[in-house]
Amino acid sequence: MKVLLLGSGGREHAIAWSLSRSPLLTKLWAAPGSDAMAALAERVDLEALDPDAVARFARENGVELVFIGPEAPLAAGVGDAARAAGVPVFGPSKAAARLETSKAFAKDFMARHAIPTARSLCCEGTAAAKDAARALGGKCAVKADGLAAGKGVIVCRAFPEAEAAVDLLCATTAGKTLIVEELLDGPELTVMVLTDGRACAVLPPSRDHKRLHDGDQGPNTGGMGALAPAPVPAGTWKRIMDEILAPTMAGLTDDGLDYRGALYAGIMLTQAGPKLLEYNARFGDPETQAVLPLLDADLLTLARDCAMGELIAGVIPAKPGACVAITLASPGYPDSTKAGTPLDLSGAEGLTGVLIFHAGTQRGAKGWIATGGRVLTVVGRGTDLADARARAYAAVAALQVPGLHYRRDIAAKALGRTVA
Repeated sequence: MKVLLLGSGGREHAIAWSLSRSPLLTKLWAAPGSDAMAALAERVDLEALDPDAVARFARENGVELVFIGPEAPLAAGVGDAARAAGVPVFGPSKAAARLETSKAFAKDFMARHAIPTARSLCCEGTAAAKDAARALGGKCAVKADGLAAGKGVIVCRAFPEAEAAVDLLCATTAGKTLIVEELLDGPELTVMVLTDGRACAVLPPSRDHKRLHDGDQGPNTGGMGALAPAPVPAGTWKRIMDEILAPTMAGLTDDGLDYRGALYAGIMLTQAGPKLLEYNARFGDPETQAVLPLLDADLLTLARDCAMGELIAGVIPAKPGACVAITLASPGYPDSTKAGTPLDLSGAEGLTGVLIFHAGTQRGAKGWIATGGRVLTVVGRGTDLADARARAYAAVAALQVPGLHYRRDIAAKALGRTVA
């Protein structure tokens, strides 16, 4: 199969790695791709946010599947244009992607289909949002309605924090409308599924670490690490399937939303049961880097089946063991980032059970350099979570990446530890 992959981050590097292992693959293009992805795919000079350009390239080059990695092309309607040109697409329609691109739309969808979630108010303007935060005693999550690269949510424990969050997010393009939501307590869980709009196939559950610093301190980020599979009690898993995933799938059908791709459910495991925090209309980052190496199935076959409406429902087979993914970010992330840091990755080459996916790098005349933001995801694969974590941190220690920031407690809580 000839495949066009859209995107350039660590998630897309992991997707390219997984697709390249498929016996079905005959050609892989990446737009824009990255220098690291060039070892797996041919980079093409193509504007990934231009629906007509993507559809034209796919049609002229005999592309048999367009695989959309990030959310921005979905919001731009790239998938719709490619499908209209007769090209199968892994990625939902622009209308269905509103589950991610508009938090107000998503909350309305949850309410309409009786999916358990936090109480919230949709607010226009700072005064209404501050009133909503005050009604919740200041303990709330303030969320920008639109896309904000994973940084449009601010968790507040007191009203002054909520006031500041409202002012900050309202000043952004994504925050013209705000969602002010009651604060839920409990461990978070990521459940990603593949769907053709009819059937759904469940990937191993994972857990993201969103805060910048150890101990879940500091600002929210796009994600500082992940583990998979995340431990989930059997009774809780059944409730997730029955109360969240099943009504979500039924809701897509009832609302006439064309959804063929990956659907991400961010869930809080509260004392009252699982509650849905958010949807993403694509694979999560960095969860994807921790989940795909565990699959005992062909990602390209699954993606093709989603695009063609031929997916078989069930649980996607996984290999024994676990993965831990650690994000390394540039100094100043997420507020401002520094580019140009030289990266010597040779120390981790050849380490057993280690994968390195590039998110923000460039190959220079003297080797790899950081281009800012989240730079690398270092993944350890092991016989269990403790083994995977040890391999991941040993690999990080073997790198020479001066100044890059990473958390030292990824997967520690799941193992009943603090850091070590």
